[in-house]
Amino acid sequence: MTLWDRLKESARTMQTELEARREELRGGAFRDASMAMCALVAAADGAIDPAERRRVSYLIEQNEVLKNFPADELSRRFEEWLDRLAADVEAGRESALAEIAKARRKPVEARAVVQIGIVIGGSDGHFDLTERSVVAEACHALGLPPHEFDL
Repeated sequence: MTLWDRLKESARTMQTELEARREELRGGAFRDASMAMCALVAAADGAIDPAERRRVSYLIEQNEVLKNFPADELSRRFEEWLDRLAADVEAGRESALAEIAKARRKPVEARAVVQIGIVIGGSDGHFDLTERSVVAEACHALGLPPHEFDL
């Protein structure tokens, strides 16, 4: 199995796991941490490309688990995180990781935030090293071992 095939299969598996726990993922901490994670992944390479912004926004709108929340609210929160990251990468990154860490109190939500990051990162077929690194940092903020997610 090629790396691309493994990546697609892993993203599908994680999305299935997320959908199975959809009813448990309705909290504000999960919502906010997920949008911070999406923004970190979108900006992982240091640039916020308009095409990637649109692609991630579309993925957020289409994700079955994130449909627990109003799409316009998610979009607003995602855009706010991107704006913070664009204004000051380091401060925005620290703030986003602090927001992600708030999901630590609920293990199901914490794992789901990581899975959202992996699904978003792998959605274009290239879960590159910078995206993996951002998701691994989030794992540390959440108190989860990155190797549990093959990071």
